[in-house]
Amino acid sequence: MENLKTKLKLYCEANSKVYEDERDSNNILIQDDMISGVSNPYIKIWNVSGLAEPNASQLNSLESDADKVEKNNVIRDTRKKAYGNIGDQLDEIFKDIDVWKARIQAIKDANAKE
Repeated sequence: MENLKTKLKLYCEANSKVYEDERDSNNILIQDDMISGVSNPYIKIWNVSGLAEPNASQLNSLESDADKVEKNNVIRDTRKKAYGNIGDQLDEIFKDIDVWKARIQAIKDANAKE
C-alpha cells in the first residue's frame, strides 16, 4: 500500500497537484482488500480537481522512482536515529565540532542515499 501511495504522490507532483490522502481530505482514498492474505491496494476514491485518475500503465511507470523514494525514506529515518538528540548534538558541537562532523559523516557514509 505504501508503494501505491508513493506512486500517487509522484503522479500528483508531476502534474502540479498536491497529494492529499484520506487523513487530510476526501480527495484520494486507497483501500486494501486482502485476498488470501495478499495485499491488493487500489484507488477507491479519486477526487483531484483537474487531474484524471492514473491508469495502471501510468502508475507502473513510476515504480522505480517510488522505490527510490521509499528506500531514501528508510535511510533518512535510520540516519535520524543515529544522529541522536539535537540537544546532545549541540553539546557535541560546542565541545568539538570536528568530532561531531566526523561522526555525522560516518553516519551518512554508512547510510548513503541513492
